[in-house]
Amino acid sequence: MTLPIRASFVVLLASVAILGTALASQYWGGLGPCVLCLYQRYPYGVVIGLMVIAVVIGQNRPGPVIALLGMASLAFLVGAGIGFFHVGVEQHWWAGTPECGATETARTIEALRAQILGRAPVRCDEVAWSLFGLSMAAYNVLASAALACFSGYAARRIWLEQTK
Repeated sequence: MTLPIRASFVVLLASVAILGTALASQYWGGLGPCVLCLYQRYPYGVVIGLMVIAVVIGQNRPGPVIALLGMASLAFLVGAGIGFFHVGVEQHWWAGTPECGATETARTIEALRAQILGRAPVRCDEVAWSLFGLSMAAYNVLASAALACFSGYAARRIWLEQTK
């Protein structure tokens, strides 16, 4: 297995594992996500798509794999930024987005009924789960930053191998 495929496969597996853990905690663990939790999942979905392409084409075309790993690194940096913002909201360093636990004003009877019967929105400023004092958002910051570094390093290393 060549370096482009190995690196792409590692990033793919890590992204699937992290996104799978988030989904498992939601559907089997009962931890409802807030809007910022949902936003933090998007970069993993993007990276999964990029890395599937990289694994498929990586054997014979390391150039595009370098670009795909670079894009994955940027996506992970975006995810780390969203996660850091979420940690700041949880720690009350700043206010969250308007969607963070806010309820919309019902304009019709049907909308009011749906709002009353519906579940209360999950608030972004309340930590639903933590381990060793770190919330899931904080762990996402660490994981996203580590994967951004790994993806960038792998892209650089593949590029250096190609320029020899």
